[in-house]
Formats: sequence, C-alpha cells, structure tokens
Amino acid sequence: MSVTGPPKTPLEPAREPRTDPSDPRFPQRSWAQRLRRTVRLYRRGLGAHLRAVLEYEADFWLLVGAAVLTQLVGLVFLGAIFSRVPHLAGWQFPEVVLIFAMVVIAEGIGSLLFEGTWRLAWKVNQGELDYLLLRPYPVVLQVMHADVGLNGLGNLVTGGALLGWALWRVDVDWTLARVLLGLVLFVSAITIKVSISLATNATSFWTFSPFSIFAFAMHQVGDLARYPLNVYTLGIRAALTGLVPFAFISYFPAGALLGHGQYAWVGWLTPLVAAYCLGVAWLVFRTGLRRYEGAGA
Repeated sequence: MSVTGPPKTPLEPAREPRTDPSDPRFPQRSWAQRLRRTVRLYRRGLGAHLRAVLEYEADFWLLVGAAVLTQLVGLVFLGAIFSRVPHLAGWQFPEVVLIFAMVVIAEGIGSLLFEGTWRLAWKVNQGELDYLLLRPYPVVLQVMHADVGLNGLGNLVTGGALLGWALWRVDVDWTLARVLLGLVLFVSAITIKVSISLATNATSFWTFSPFSIFAFAMHQVGDLARYPLNVYTLGIRAALTGLVPFAFISYFPAGALLGHGQYAWVGWLTPLVAAYCLGVAWLVFRTGLRRYEGAGA
C-alpha cells in the first residue's frame, strides 16, 4: 500500500518587483523629504544616547562642570597675558576672547552632537561596524551619533557666554549683512572642526588600533587656534592654514567679521574651506569603509 501525500503544485516564478512610481507601496521621496527623514533619524538616534547618558546624573554634572572649569582656566591665562601687555600681536582682549570662544563653541558642538566619531576606532577594532552596515541608513551618520559628549554642553555654555561678551565689547557696526556673514562663517567653522575630527578618526581603518592616537594628536594641535595666528612662527602659521586648516575655525573668520588685519579677506574663503574639508572627510571615510573587513578579519 502506497501512501500519497497532497498533490504537489508547481512553484510560482518569483515576481518582478514593481518599480512603477505610481505604486503606493514604493513612494518616491523628494530630496527635501529624504533630508527631513535623515535629520529625524539622526535626532532620534542622538536622543536615545542622550537619554541613556542622563541616567547618571552625577556624571552629567561632573562632566559639565569639568568642561566649564577647563575653559575658564584658559580664560584666566588670557587675562594674565593682557594684564601685562595692552594687545597681543595687534589684537585687543575682546577680539582674542572672540577667537577663543569660536574654538570652544566648535568643540562643544562637536562633542555634544558628533561625539561618535571618537568611537570609530573602537568600532573598527572590535568589528562593531558590521551592525551598522546592515541598516538602511548612512554608516557615517550612524557613527557620528553613536555617542554624546556631555562635556560639550559645558563648552557650549562657556563659549556662548564668552562669545556674547566679546561681540558686545568689540567695536563693530552690526548691520544685517554683517550678522548674516557672521552666521555663515560660524556654521562654516563648525563644519571644518567636525570634518577634521571625522577625517582624522577615519584613519583608524588603516591603523586598526582601538584608539585613534593620530586624531587625539590633531585635536591637541587644534588648541593653537585659540590665539591669534600671527603670534606663531611662519611654519606653524602655514600648517594651521594649509595643512590642517584650524585657523579657519577661529582666526580668519574673526578677522573677516571684524575687518581686522591685512589678511581679513582670507576669512571670506571659510565657506569654501568648509566644503573642501567636508569633501575630504567624506572621501577618507568612504575609502576606509571600503577596506573594512569585518569582525572576522
């Protein structure tokens, strides 16, 4: 006696995916909709990390307080210098505070909103990028919002207060055009800072170290941008202008905004330098990501 099962039915051939733009299952998004979606996802990812960090209230206040004290020590150092000299390489005290504040704010925004770049070396070393590669969201943005640096909030508070005081004390006619110029230069300076951070941390794709020593070294070099560029030797000035353009985070934008110095016109190039730095950072990250071999490498 033979046992027969249910009649077999032939397998249906796989259907071709519908690509008709009128198909409601596959809505076509405009660039504005894609941009809003990207910003929304970035904000949600950053918010999740922020809520996790805020669970430890004592750590929050310690980090913020430490950041404020660190920047105040730098301000005390400036005050000690100007108690001995009336100006620093032709720059008055409020003007130097403006330069100092721009660096502090750029560092604050970088730490608060893009701290994840400093975790890239660990993710590469441990193979944690495997998870990010599986998600339908740009890997570079996932990396950048992977952490929140609460010390950035302290830097923002201190830098914002210093910037407000400096802008109030400098002798500048604040027309609408100058205000708009200041906003463009400010956004460009932050873009340069974040781009340098991303590019230097992306070198971890080649070094495989769990910590990016090169990025930390470049961050320390960036502290030179807290003071007028013309107090340094020619070699340092060339390095901070052309090699790693930290001078376009503070010195040149401040010169263009205040109309100070014979090289004030260079500050007008800050948006172009920001676009260049952003492109280089993206290229370095993409090149490194292509050679990433995963956790089993």
